[in-house]
Amino acid sequence: MKRRKRQHGFTLIELIVATVILVVLTSLAIPLARVQIKRAKERELRAALWEMRDAIDRYKDAADRGAFQIKVGSDGYPPDLDTLVKGIDVGGKKIKFLRRIPMDPMMGNSEWGMRSMQDDPDSDSWDGNNVFDVFTKSQDTALDGTKYKDW
Repeated sequence: MKRRKRQHGFTLIELIVATVILVVLTSLAIPLARVQIKRAKERELRAALWEMRDAIDRYKDAADRGAFQIKVGSDGYPPDLDTLVKGIDVGGKKIKFLRRIPMDPMMGNSEWGMRSMQDDPDSDSWDGNNVFDVFTKSQDTALDGTKYKDW
């Protein structure tokens, strides 16, 4: 009696089934990962907008209290975002409102859209008078269906 030597390894069918399972699992994971990345960018955008709008509000509050001289027609809002970073000289002391201008996670740069009090609320152009509000220049749509520039 001859004994057959048993060979170890996988059959072609087993390899094909394992590959198909891996492809199916990968195809399910990729869209989920994209949504997670987009959701993380949306959180970063909300935080950056909140940080800058808070700095604008603190500048406005200080101007309304008369802590420093304001430009006529500015309504007490900063002339630009750089002023929030560089600060205002008040009695020999520099008051800063932002450490740095945050990056726009949707655009990948620190260039933000700005609106002044005199601008139309729906306008994407800035007349250069003062900074009343900031928004992203991204034209994309958020996961909730709204436009990022409307946040």
